[in-house]
Amino acid sequence: MTTEELLIAKWRNLSPDKQQEAIAFVDCLSRPNTDSPLGQKLRAIRAKILESGIPLLTDRELEQEIRERRGDREASY
Repeated sequence: MTTEELLIAKWRNLSPDKQQEAIAFVDCLSRPNTDSPLGQKLRAIRAKILESGIPLLTDRELEQEIRERRGDREASY
């Protein structure tokens, strides 16, 4: 079995959500690596979180967490 055939066989066993993740991953691989070291570190952290299955915060949840960490506990939605 060629590498391409193996990839296609594995692709067919993925759920639609996992197929979208695979597409995003391949897109990421094909982009030139122009990230700063910090950007690379943050992307690696994000990838580990996604692999763990922990859901990412929404924009709203992230803003709320930032406010709370800064001590503004009264400002909530």
